[in-house]
Amino acid sequence: MPPVEAWERVYIDAETYTVSDVHAYIGCTACHGGTTSYNMDEAHTGMLEDPSADPVAGCGSCHPDIAPYAAESLHMTLEGYDTALHQRSDPANYETLEQMETYHCNNCHATCGDCHVSQPDSVGGGLLEGHVFVETPPMSQTCTACHGSRVKNEYYGLNEGIPGDVHLREARMACVDCHTDAEMHGQPPFDQEAHRYDAPQSPTCESCHEDQIGVGSGIPEHEVHGTDLLSCQVCHSTDYTNCTNCHVDRTEDDVPYYSVEEHWTTFLIGQNPDRTTDRPYKYVTVRHVPVDIDSFSAYGDDLLNNFLNRPTWSYATPHNTQLDTQQALTCTNCHGNDDVFLTPDKVAPAELEANLPVIVEAAPAFPEGYEDYLATQEPAAETPAEGASGGETSGDAGFWGSDGSATEDETESGDAGFWGADESNAPAETPAGDESFWGDAPDAESTAAPSGDESFWGSESAPAGGEAVATPPATDADFWGG
Repeated sequence: MPPVEAWERVYIDAETYTVSDVHAYIGCTACHGGTTSYNMDEAHTGMLEDPSADPVAGCGSCHPDIAPYAAESLHMTLEGYDTALHQRSDPANYETLEQMETYHCNNCHATCGDCHVSQPDSVGGGLLEGHVFVETPPMSQTCTACHGSRVKNEYYGLNEGIPGDVHLREARMACVDCHTDAEMHGQPPFDQEAHRYDAPQSPTCESCHEDQIGVGSGIPEHEVHGTDLLSCQVCHSTDYTNCTNCHVDRTEDDVPYYSVEEHWTTFLIGQNPDRTTDRPYKYVTVRHVPVDIDSFSAYGDDLLNNFLNRPTWSYATPHNTQLDTQQALTCTNCHGNDDVFLTPDKVAPAELEANLPVIVEAAPAFPEGYEDYLATQEPAAETPAEGASGGETSGDAGFWGSDGSATEDETESGDAGFWGADESNAPAETPAGDESFWGDAPDAESTAAPSGDESFWGSESAPAGGEAVATPPATDADFWGG
């Protein structure tokens, strides 16, 4: 979106609004307050810039089934931030941390109007469509405006040399195609959650790929690994962004800003520190948490005085799904390969104990005798060249709806309203801490790292012998013979 004057950002297209939006039947003062008067000073006295800052008062009379839940949703309450920061701190510091959040978090997250009427301040603010209420928030003007430096760059393929997520390149799916309105509004079963991973897993890969997952799928790799051992991202994510040592502060004019010491792209597998029925995986992708012990020192001393109460590496769900990835190209690109696991040497020495629930002592070894099973299977597909836009093997093109990535013209043509306006105004970085907001650092009790292959394969012993297996086993237990 090109730069606009300040008055243009709040310009109401009265003709479009009154013709196409039912909200036009509601008087301005009914939502925004103020006084009906030709005197501008009187008219704006007591006016609310965003009536939906209180969803129940601003929207509840017409949306009683949604507004009370939205008022308690993670987007509104920042409970995900508080869950993480409070565990690293203590009650004496909570008020100071809340003051910090009012400068560095609240403007990004997210009232009803911030999704359905206007853009977040991080991309300049202003109305989306001249005060017309937008039922489906445009992705680039709302979702990725806040979740930009990681989610947007991964999903769009903006990290150098790394293709965008296949769901965007091939299926052209927006955030709301997977993240439902119930999830965004905090409606059941997503209500009363302290962070994202408290709620049922949503979206799930099984929602669209039920027949392609686990035993019975006919896919050898899926047959062997089942549904409890690995999250789908372990095999189907590629490199993603990690950040370190974020610091927040304000200028002399009270303008908030932040800085990050460094960031890099990598792919690492760690232990799942909080296995549940919804997320039973033993191994998951992990990302470095960008908070530092001195992140908020501009607001007070020793605010994170229990910094190591939580791991500094956490369960993550990168938005960079690919069919073919380097770690899935051959079995030994994962088995016996410490490079793709969060081993102790990759963790700061002072933080080793805090990260024991996540660290993998060594990559699981290749199981004895498994070569014979592999000999009965088709060769693995080749991984696409780095930076290639298409990685799908033949046979899946019909599933994704195309045998190649959508071109720029295809993406933009006729979809400007869906994807949002020109993204030239989107920030290169997002305010740090969205991992805490979404709950990428779940609570965890320290647990010992696995001692060997046995815990990886989930049985007392790996298969032995050299007898070939003609067909995939009906269950994991049948495969291992126990």
